[in-house]
Amino acid sequence: MRSFEGVTLVPLGGPGPEDVLIDEQGRVYAGLNDGRIVRVAGPGAPVETVARVPGRPLGLEFLGDGELLVCASQAGLLAVSLQTQRVRTLTDQVDGRPLQAVNNAAVADDGSIYFTDSSQRYRVPQWRADIVQRTRSGRLFRRAPEGTVTELLGGLEFANGVALAHDQSYVAVAETGACRLHRVWLRGERAGTSEIFVDPLTGYPDNIALGSDGLIWVAVASPKAPQLAKVQALPGPVRTLVTKVPPRLQPKGDRTVSVVAVDDDGQVVHEFSGEIGGFWFLTAVRERDGRLWLGSLEGSSIATLDTTVAG
Repeated sequence: MRSFEGVTLVPLGGPGPEDVLIDEQGRVYAGLNDGRIVRVAGPGAPVETVARVPGRPLGLEFLGDGELLVCASQAGLLAVSLQTQRVRTLTDQVDGRPLQAVNNAAVADDGSIYFTDSSQRYRVPQWRADIVQRTRSGRLFRRAPEGTVTELLGGLEFANGVALAHDQSYVAVAETGACRLHRVWLRGERAGTSEIFVDPLTGYPDNIALGSDGLIWVAVASPKAPQLAKVQALPGPVRTLVTKVPPRLQPKGDRTVSVVAVDDDGQVVHEFSGEIGGFWFLTAVRERDGRLWLGSLEGSSIATLDTTVAG
């Protein structure tokens, strides 16, 4: 395990860069709580607003030439032109029911989009309530290029990050409430089957992403909280009361954050853990040529470090 050393914070001038995305020029994109999609070339560079979307932008991916795929929570799965800022809705309902917690996605070479709907009972801002109640209503979907949406995996405790394997033989999905990853096989003899991929993780996984090194990188927002397990064991009505406690009155979480990288066997290859000054609640990680870029649901900065020199 390595510590977070040599981290540089990059202020974005807005709250909650929940995910980060890197383009071919090394520029970083993030979606903010106010609906803006911003881009920055690196520390000290100006921050550009490249688009604005309805809903709360969460997961970001590239979609074809000049478009971003945006998971916009209850607004659905959106495509945004970087040239015109035009927003297209790709999917905002399944089987006639609105999606209210679209969270993260991955795009395959054939144009298929794999994405999560975290909960059927709570919207993303109420993620704590979903985990406390253990609704197990999170889902992983595939949107085919022609628009058909198929459920691949259900019953997840707050479905979250999505990543395709380097050869696209499987898609991995984070189950935040259960502190683990699943995968669904897309090719070969096991195609259509699912299995536990990484279990257990040391904390609660959020976004996950395929790195340039062929590994799947996992953002771990915080360590496991023993008190959460005690709350989850309480009777349903009591748990409901707990969900109504204002965040400012809830116990302060541990500011320790982690990122891990796993191979196709689910083995941890790299792990960074510790506190980062001025940065907490790590919800996203992207690896590009040995450099990590980190996003956070809270605060107004992204963070970056060079893994080749980190302690």
